[in-house]
Amino acid sequence: MLNINFIHPDGRHERIDARAGESAMMAATRHGIAAIVAECGGNAMCATCHVYVGDDWLGRLPAIGDEEDALLDGTAAERLTNSRLSCRIRIAADLDGLVLHLPERQI
Repeated sequence: MLNINFIHPDGRHERIDARAGESAMMAATRHGIAAIVAECGGNAMCATCHVYVGDDWLGRLPAIGDEEDALLDGTAAERLTNSRLSCRIRIAADLDGLVLHLPERQI
């Protein structure tokens, strides 16, 4: 198992197990991270799995695709330079310990 560290808006840290190959969104919903709404179930249609990637991790992720980029323009919380959709972050060994900050709101 690999790990993802979620930082809640109140500063609380929550470390969860993730499976190699699953999305950060799926791992979050499997562990009951309520701040990841995931209305579309990971089909990149809603942007309710928006996260802010920790600065040390951003460069390890693949570039944002056009579809994700367009959806990030419509997030409920402010889009920042480190905004990503957690449904598009596939967990792999090089992302063990990934830090994702949760926005104040998804809807």
